Amino acid sequence: MVVPRQHPDANHVGQDVTAHLPDPASVAGTSGFRPGDADVWRLAVEYLHVRSNDGHTAYSYGLAAALCDLHPEADRDVVLPAIILHDTGWSRVPEDEVLEAIRPGGGRPDLVIRHEKEGAAIAADVLARLGRDPAQVAEIVAIVDGHDSRTTALSLDDAIVKDADKLWRLTPHGVDTVMDWFGLTREQALVLIGSRVHGHLFTEPARAMARALAAVARIDTVPQRIALG
Repeated sequence: MVVPRQHPDANHVGQDVTAHLPDPASVAGTSGFRPGDADVWRLAVEYLHVRSNDGHTAYSYGLAAALCDLHPEADRDVVLPAIILHDTGWSRVPEDEVLEAIRPGGGRPDLVIRHEKEGAAIAADVLARLGRDPAQVAEIVAIVDGHDSRTTALSLDDAIVKDADKLWRLTPHGVDTVMDWFGLTREQALVLIGSRVHGHLFTEPARAMARALAAVARIDTVPQRIALG
């Protein structure tokens, strides 16, 4: 996984403008991982090094946090740990069978359900080790157990987790990942992704995000953009 650069390659204006930047706390989308969620990540990440789930989970966390911003009634203490833990169960599925579970023209529903059940068990263990509230743990475990196979949402919290999970596919990282999973061109991958995202989201903010992400992803496939290099 390519890590996005954190420092500039140049300063074309030739001046230090950092003193004029606003307080990050006043700008939407700049908060990163909450301390308590970082603890969940620390225990969960060892289960996420399968099928690019580590990168997928990190980006999905950001999307889930944004959806929580737009749904202040959501319980972040449920949504954000749930999105971190939702795909940990793939670590207990044979790696050579993981992509067969979701392959176009095929699919293994039994493996999808298996990863949900295993993920629910891992979630329960991780959250117990962190001493989390039992009522919240129960809701998180229920969300993880069924996040892919269940076609309805148990709650707003569940809907946000499901939506954030799907929205990742339309991010640049998601499109790149799906291309290499199935040997597809960027344009083909975007068609496959769109068929599995648009029309399958629960919240209006997620539907708007999906349209925006898809618009950017589509421009990455047009000759005018490609010619720019």
